[in-house]
Amino acid sequence: MRTLTKTDELAAFCAEAKAGPYVTIDTEFLRERTYYAKLCLVQLALPGDGEAVLVDPLAGDIALDPLYDLFRDTNVVKVFHAARQDLEIFYVEGGVFPEPLFDTQVAAMVCGFGEQAGYETLVKKIAKAQLDKTSRFTDWSRRPLTDAQKTYALADVTHLRVIYEHLAAELERTGRSKWLQQEIRVLTDPETYTVRPSEAWKRVKTRTHSGKFLAIVRELARFREGYAQSRNIPRNRVLKDDALIELASTRPQSLQDLSRSRLLLRDARRGDIAEGILAAVKAGLETRPEDYPAPDNGNDKLQVNPALADLLRVLLKAKAEGEGVAQKLIATSAELDQIAAGKRDLNALKGWRAEVFGNDALRLCNGELALAAKGPSVTLVEL
Repeated sequence: MRTLTKTDELAAFCAEAKAGPYVTIDTEFLRERTYYAKLCLVQLALPGDGEAVLVDPLAGDIALDPLYDLFRDTNVVKVFHAARQDLEIFYVEGGVFPEPLFDTQVAAMVCGFGEQAGYETLVKKIAKAQLDKTSRFTDWSRRPLTDAQKTYALADVTHLRVIYEHLAAELERTGRSKWLQQEIRVLTDPETYTVRPSEAWKRVKTRTHSGKFLAIVRELARFREGYAQSRNIPRNRVLKDDALIELASTRPQSLQDLSRSRLLLRDARRGDIAEGILAAVKAGLETRPEDYPAPDNGNDKLQVNPALADLLRVLLKAKAEGEGVAQKLIATSAELDQIAAGKRDLNALKGWRAEVFGNDALRLCNGELALAAKGPSVTLVEL
């Protein structure tokens, strides 16, 4: 089990990787104590029985530039499983996305392995192997790494080779490679990983749609997100959601008011955080009514035809089973309700999803198609 701790060692391995058709990649990281994930380990494996190595980014003499250069080499496919968090790390730290990219979790959903197919499941079904998960929740920032940790980490890229080759062949056989590429575009879009403090309030769940209340929530969430980003600490270490909502209701004007909060953390009752909270509340109170944030209650106002929504669910189930694709990958439950309410600018009605489901869904809505039970199956009937 070779661990690379120097830049020239990584450069030599990446040069070898460039001579092959693909390389499998995984990471280990920590995020409990920081806003941005702390990269602790990178695992890489060459095709077939090629070498698999560990890259220690915490070693003082290593830079990841050779790896980022490999990411830019479009002749080598970069293979991940459930790539989103890995890609976020590399985008934040290196400003780069691997190209071309293959995500085996997405590919497995396209190939009929169910929704959110886990790596362990694919190892069992495709690689015919078992994983030892005892090191899964260890502290990857501590050194030295144990042999058990190294073995666990390498298994995440060695079995991935077999899984990739199987899924890539299946996508080629079924002509669904373009389906995967449509999903990959979302994973390699910088907007997927961009968190703007001005929009952070949209993630706070509230029961009140009062404009003034939401204006204070917006300013508090803006302050919290910006403070957490600038100091690289978890947003909940600044202000938890329940405390944020409490403050938007009580509208404190002074440190004495803050001291009466039931939910505010001790560190938030003084210093920079306390001053930021008070300034945010003040900004929210001074917001003009025409600048109040608009609650996203569009779905609450949808005039959903429940019978049609149920028929769409039956159609989706039949189509997903017939095509061997995970239902959730084609359309979400919310999208089905939106279709039943007349909305049309939806992912479920675009691209490959339109071919598999969306076009027939619209025909069902327009009375051009009916569903009929035939034994254990559902069939489509032209009208």
